[in-house]
Amino acid sequence: MSDQPSEASRPPEKPRGADTPRPPEPPAAAGTPAANEPGPSEARTAGATSADTARPSPAQASDGRRQRAQAAQQAGQPGSPWQHGAGAPVAKDDGMTARLRPPPPPLIRPAVLGSVLATALLSALFLSDGLGANLLIVAVPASLAAFFAAQAAGRRLRPWTATWAVGGLALLAVPALRDAGWPTFLAVVSAFALGSLALHGSRSWPGVLIGSLGLFDSVVPGIIWGVRGIRARAGGSRANWGATLRTTAVALVLLVVFGTLFASADAAFAELLGSLMPEASVGAGPWRTLLFALGLAGALAAAHAAAAPVRWDGLTVRPGKPRGRAEWALPLIVLNLLFAAFITLQLVVLFGGYDKARDATGLSHAEYARQGFWQLLWATLLTLLVIALALRWAPRGGTGDRTLVRSVLGPLCVLTLVVVASALRRMDLYVDEYGLTRLRISVAAMELWLGVVLILILAAGVFGARFLPRAVAVSAAAGVLAFGLISPDGLIAEQNVQRFEDGRSTSIDIDYVKDLSADAVPALDRLPEPERSCALRFIQNDVLHDDTPWYATSWGEARAKEILEKRPVKGDGSDCYRAGREGTGDGYEPDDDGYDPY
Repeated sequence: MSDQPSEASRPPEKPRGADTPRPPEPPAAAGTPAANEPGPSEARTAGATSADTARPSPAQASDGRRQRAQAAQQAGQPGSPWQHGAGAPVAKDDGMTARLRPPPPPLIRPAVLGSVLATALLSALFLSDGLGANLLIVAVPASLAAFFAAQAAGRRLRPWTATWAVGGLALLAVPALRDAGWPTFLAVVSAFALGSLALHGSRSWPGVLIGSLGLFDSVVPGIIWGVRGIRARAGGSRANWGATLRTTAVALVLLVVFGTLFASADAAFAELLGSLMPEASVGAGPWRTLLFALGLAGALAAAHAAAAPVRWDGLTVRPGKPRGRAEWALPLIVLNLLFAAFITLQLVVLFGGYDKARDATGLSHAEYARQGFWQLLWATLLTLLVIALALRWAPRGGTGDRTLVRSVLGPLCVLTLVVVASALRRMDLYVDEYGLTRLRISVAAMELWLGVVLILILAAGVFGARFLPRAVAVSAAAGVLAFGLISPDGLIAEQNVQRFEDGRSTSIDIDYVKDLSADAVPALDRLPEPERSCALRFIQNDVLHDDTPWYATSWGEARAKEILEKRPVKGDGSDCYRAGREGTGDGYEPDDDGYDPY
């Protein structure tokens, strides 16, 4: 919606006489009448006529302003995407679209086009062989395209924007370091969410939740914006485009000719050049074409979102109707008392150990740990939901109401933290007895993050909730990054091998550890024979017989390849059937059907 009033809303102007500016005339000498100067009556008549002629109609004035705005937009004039500036016309709309949609971005600049094209080319060349350091390579020109587009639109780099951007790039380092697929998947998804938040700059709960996926909304507008920009610039600077194409063609010809000569002259240079350059084959053409299109669309979407981000913070959730103090506080006080009673009994487990818990319950170690962890995890999740709903309908009359809310919800958060500690203690007892698995380490990490969220809620109650949505998002991204950097598969293998070396386990579950990724090789390499060869046989077949290029090979896989080349597995695998089966795999007998989901 334009900041200026429309022509129809202005009052009609009275005809002006001699004081109305006339069209410019050649200057005449002071005090001397110009030639053919009309008399006084003719001057008044001519003045009125020229005023009527010079004053445009409302429709003409509106068309003139629209043309000037479009000309300023095509000239690449920067403007703030958060305000209706002179850089782009905006349709009059007072609804939801006016609150969310920014003005159209300025004409796409050559720097943005070059970065977008580089992203598409690198996507086609490097992303077809797997994930590794190639994600960081592709992310660099895509980030530059977004930066140049935001700079052209007049957006400034803010601290939270830098935080999201740096966090997203850091998450993309996980595929370059770890071979395991599940931490890599979490890291890539989280990096996409942080990149979208960096482009949109959201700060409210709806803004953070929807803004993390908001990049999808810019795909189609970004493509349209790029096509229009290419047409506009191609029509106005054909000579520059021709020079650019000629320069690129000459450079490619020189690289191919002299690169071929040097490669044929020196075998070491040929091997280096072959390892650096991606392989190109006709069979991979369709797949590389698809990757080129995806890279092009993704980079254009990122650049368009940086230049004209959707204001997802415009989506507001109205607070619920405030309840009376007694109606609101009484159920929560009862819940606090229930938590306190449960936690009093849990202190026996937290500080007394399993022997006291077994004497009190009569359950075995596995039954006690398995029985309570999932219930406590759900209790933590439901408590967070209760806190959110309680804040929605909390009394908001004044200082006394705020004090009541803090005095009721604060103890609930503290008590829930003790529940989190109890759940983690149960998991620690179970892992110490039966070893670590992917599911166990995942749910333990989830429970630990829920504890961090509770601490952030407590801090928001003291210092204010302005930064709470973004702080929760940062904690989630930091948790995913830490989870990937600690190498879960390597930690699982290390813990199980340590239990085997210490004698706490009579055998190691070969059927489980042989399915771990290459990140587990350094720990499994310490096993004695035949357990070592049985655990590493499948991993060696994947690592040594894989010709993945350097940009799609993780550091964990490269380290495993180096270890297995020095010490390959022994035997033909005939001893692997008995290895790891002298007793129960992890000390726990599964159900009758042989299925143990935990």
